[in-house]
Amino acid sequence: MSDDTRLPLPDLDKPGVLPRIDEATLAPDGGDTSRGASDLEAVFDVPVQVSAVLGRTRMDIGDLLRLGPGAVLELDRKVGEAIDIYINNRLVARGEVVLVEEKLGVTMTEMIKAERT
Repeated sequence: MSDDTRLPLPDLDKPGVLPRIDEATLAPDGGDTSRGASDLEAVFDVPVQVSAVLGRTRMDIGDLLRLGPGAVLELDRKVGEAIDIYINNRLVARGEVVLVEEKLGVTMTEMIKAERT
C-alpha cells in the first residue's frame, strides 16, 4: 500500500478528535466512487429464468386430463390485477400484461425488495 492511499490515524492524545474520512479517501483510484453498468459486465451473460405468473389454480389429475382445446381455467386472480414476476424462482416485481406487436409482454409496475436471510 502506498503512502497516498493510507487512512490518517487519529491523534490518541486528543480524545474526541477524529479525522474526517470521506468517500474520496476510501476510493482506490483517489476519488471516483461512482459505479456504472460496466462494473457489472462480468454478469451480463449469466442466464436467468424469468417467469410471469398470471395466476394459479388447483385441480385433480383426472380433471386436468379431461381438458381440451377451448377449455377455460379459473385462476386465483381478477382481471386487471397485477401479475407476479419471478427471476430464478424469486419474486422480484409485479406488473401488467401488455400487447407489443402481436406478442404478449409484461410491464413492470412495482419492484419487490426481498429481505436477505
